[in-house]
Amino acid sequence: MSTTPSRKMFVNLPVRDLKRSVDFFTKLGFTFEPRFTDENATCMIVGGDAFVMLLVEPFFKTFTRRQLCDTRTHTEGLFAISAGSRAEVDHLVKTAVAAGGAYAVDPQDHGFMYGWSFYDPDGHHWEVFWMDAAAGAESRDHLSEPDKEEKQ
Repeated sequence: MSTTPSRKMFVNLPVRDLKRSVDFFTKLGFTFEPRFTDENATCMIVGGDAFVMLLVEPFFKTFTRRQLCDTRTHTEGLFAISAGSRAEVDHLVKTAVAAGGAYAVDPQDHGFMYGWSFYDPDGHHWEVFWMDAAAGAESRDHLSEPDKEEKQ
């Protein structure tokens, strides 16, 4: 059986106002790599191997032949980040909304996993979740099975 090599992840997102985006994500506790920051882009550090490149829309367009998604009316993706606890999930989402974001979906509690989401000022959909790493597969089974009581 082969093993997938460890790789760094870089997600590129278009933004309308780079300073506003940097200010927003700074309030959420993220930092930025100054070596990869200029008037067109910045590199937000999510973790040791995960980064989000925030690119002003005209610069972003130089990397694709397709039209950009209007995130005010469409979802381009769900960007999930983990938190250390349920309380941290709540704190990050409430901080995001207070900093200029908006609530996306109501909190969802599955016992072994808890999540809540927000839209950033550019309309990108961020999912913040906590998962009990000790929970086994049996804890997740109910997510994919129809409610057994409804069948009877």
